[in-house]
Amino acid sequence: MAQRFRGYLPVVVDIETGGFNAATDALLEIAAVPLTIDEQGNLLPLETVTFHIEPFEGANVEQSALDFTGIDLDSAFRKQVAVSEREALDGIFKPVRKTIKSHGCTRAILVGHNASFDHGFLNAAINRCAIKRNPFHPFSSFDTATLSALTYGQTVLARACQAAGIEFDNASAHSASYDTERTAELFCAIVNRFKDLGGWHLALKEQGVDEP
Repeated sequence: MAQRFRGYLPVVVDIETGGFNAATDALLEIAAVPLTIDEQGNLLPLETVTFHIEPFEGANVEQSALDFTGIDLDSAFRKQVAVSEREALDGIFKPVRKTIKSHGCTRAILVGHNASFDHGFLNAAINRCAIKRNPFHPFSSFDTATLSALTYGQTVLARACQAAGIEFDNASAHSASYDTERTAELFCAIVNRFKDLGGWHLALKEQGVDEP
């Protein structure tokens, strides 16, 4: 894995929010799926880690965002399981750091569908919580919307998954855990397809690098 992505561990992240402004709008759900690689060089998703999050003090929540995601801030289940931003980030970062170490990588790199959105909210929450050891690269990411446009001619997550032969349930969409898992499958499918076509192996050969 370290050789495949120049020392970075891909970790798929999806975030559900109370709006579009990372500085002012609430972070409501987060999920992450670290990736691993098998002996044949194929990417595979590991276990999903997910949290419902209490809006930070003074956070803005747009009703239109709740209508879009279907999140009910007053649900009994959510009130029982929701945690603070700090608890959620600590809970996400622990397995990410463990996987970074076990794969000999130096840092995680965020994978997301329209990744800049998720990355912006993640960085804003990290800053609010004054977390100094961020395991993710602060600005680099892999965007499956762009990769899907290149590979399948699709930019919408549901359509890209369908083009890749991945089942997608629109009724389950817009929950952080579901979208993260489908995005992880999609990213793995794209990278593994590129490998099967000889892309990575050819690039290594042209660089005079022996394959692992």
